[in-house]
Amino acid sequence: MVKNHFNGLPTQLLENKFLKIEFLTSSARIVRLSPTGKSNLFADLGNESTPTPFGDFYFHGGHRFWHAPEAMPRTYIPDNEGAVTSEIPSGVRIDQPAEPWTFLAKSLEIRINPDQPQVIIRHEMRNDSAWPVELAPWALTMLRQGGVGIFPQPQGNVDSAGLLSNRQISIWPYTHIGDPRLILRDDCILLNASPALPAIKIGYFNPHGWQGYWIDGTLFVKRFEAIQSASYPDGGCNTETYCNDKFIELESLGPLTQLAPGATIVHNETWELYDSLDQPFIPTEIAEYLSK
Repeated sequence: MVKNHFNGLPTQLLENKFLKIEFLTSSARIVRLSPTGKSNLFADLGNESTPTPFGDFYFHGGHRFWHAPEAMPRTYIPDNEGAVTSEIPSGVRIDQPAEPWTFLAKSLEIRINPDQPQVIIRHEMRNDSAWPVELAPWALTMLRQGGVGIFPQPQGNVDSAGLLSNRQISIWPYTHIGDPRLILRDDCILLNASPALPAIKIGYFNPHGWQGYWIDGTLFVKRFEAIQSASYPDGGCNTETYCNDKFIELESLGPLTQLAPGATIVHNETWELYDSLDQPFIPTEIAEYLSK
């Protein structure tokens, strides 16, 4: 692994012939993802932070691991330091110490497929407190602007007569329904990642188990498990997206869980990079629209 830095913070680098991925050694964060020969796909927020009763929380940019439902200060416990990294086959494990107050300990395992442009991310959260905690694992990836987020929609009937609803959308209070960045289609929701305020955030249950971002000739895809029978936060969302004047976020969530003392919950994502939109999981009309 190659040592480097990100806004003055120490990092290490994993790579194969298809991509490079860079992570902080002081906290469980991934800060750069670059297809070979291309620039970083992730947003870089420098030292932007928000104050909390436990100190400043730094966004950094890139990929982080939270627990839902979102609340202040519970979600924003600083994770700036104290991580321990160790090598594992094809990658690295990063263990973060338990947070003060919540006593939740986060870990990431990052593995690169040596033969494909693919990264496997294992998110673990352990309850080190003396009482059960209800939470959902929540994986958020901040990408630089200039592209289009792609969010496939449920289709088809859920009952034989087609009388019941087959989809729902959760909308946050600062979101404007008429925001020109948002395109609602029958097969996909598209979100143009251009800088604007107010911010926009929507979420829904995504049975397809993937979400994507098309930028500068690269398609970034996050895959995750979608469990139809499970209960999810925010009105049943396993997929959420947020966009403001600086970045767009692709977010996947696991089911709400009563995590017992000493127990661990796991949420997996697989990241894939493609150099075209000619992929069987993207509707032809969407691919044609994005390639304009």
